[in-house]
Amino acid sequence: MSKAFFVTGTDTAVGKTLIARALLKLAHDAGRHALGLKPVSAGCELRDDILANDDAWYLMQESSGTPSYEDVNPVALKEAMAPHIAAEREGRTLTVDSLVEHCRPLIDSADFTVIEGAGGWDVPLNETESMADLAAALGHPVILVVGIRLGCLNHSLLTARAIREHGLELAGWVANRIDPHMPVADENIAALEERLACPLLGTVPWQEDVSIAGVAESLESALLLS
Repeated sequence: MSKAFFVTGTDTAVGKTLIARALLKLAHDAGRHALGLKPVSAGCELRDDILANDDAWYLMQESSGTPSYEDVNPVALKEAMAPHIAAEREGRTLTVDSLVEHCRPLIDSADFTVIEGAGGWDVPLNETESMADLAAALGHPVILVVGIRLGCLNHSLLTARAIREHGLELAGWVANRIDPHMPVADENIAALEERLACPLLGTVPWQEDVSIAGVAESLESALLLS
């Protein structure tokens, strides 16, 4: 049976792609056929003659086999802004149903899949649907990436509550130290451990030069790959 996780974050730029790539490396190193998906991206440039997003490109590179870019990232929007606004400016309409239809067969074809959201948990896709609705429709456990910086307590607790209100399992969270100068970072992480009621999958130290292997070593693979 395939295993899949939806990776979300407390905000944009908190390290979702970094953690997703590390999870794919862990799965690949464990002998799993691993696949990374980024159903929607906003902020793309031409790469090898296709409009591509850096985060989705990295997920494709970390995946097993040779998935096409279009499989990994079916909706690639040019402008770096909220997806529903970027899509509207391109004359496109995003729907949860079409994204689920694209993703499900790919998820079923892999041993281990990471589906990375865009922005935070409840980023709009259209006038009535959001990224949270996509996660709920897919129905897989969620991993929450917390950027450890000022405000992370409130953002994390609100996001965790929203995930559970959508009927989804919060499989665990990752503390990603994105601010090397944040005071009392350890105390904030401890406060979240007490309150999030799910496993802390790892604490990723600040890295000026990011190493995916180093990030993977910070994560508790046994909780995810068993």
